[in-house]
Amino acid sequence: MMIPDFYQSIDNLNFGDITSGPFLLGLLSAFNNRYQVVADASIGEITWKQFFAIVCINLCEESPTLNELADIMGSSHQNVKQILLKLSKKGFVQIVPDEKDRRKQRVIVTDKCRAFCNDSDEKSHQLINQIFRDIPEEELAITIKTISQMERNLYTL
Repeated sequence: MMIPDFYQSIDNLNFGDITSGPFLLGLLSAFNNRYQVVADASIGEITWKQFFAIVCINLCEESPTLNELADIMGSSHQNVKQILLKLSKKGFVQIVPDEKDRRKQRVIVTDKCRAFCNDSDEKSHQLINQIFRDIPEEELAITIKTISQMERNLYTL
């Protein structure tokens, strides 16, 4: 895949009055958009956002409720519901009422989803390894710490 022209000359750009904080936010947003395009093409059958929902479901010890999944994904209940409805139509998840509280809906991955994840595992690892190639662990740790603090700060507004 070709590197966008923007990144070929990023060291020579003049950002004027843009400080590093706002620049980083813009860079993260642009990266997210570009990553989504590459991941969508790589994954194939489902979109990156749908795949991310599955990853988040699999992080939970028990099948999450719709609201729990929305919190984990950092998205609205409505957006997550739309993603799950599409995954449900494709046979990747089931949305079922909670056994103890019928007002809650739980999200369950299907055998088809588990098979898809197993089949996609190597491809997703290759993509992730490519993205983080030549980045030392110490720099990744600092980046994780920085973004985590940014998120904590977001909720103290």
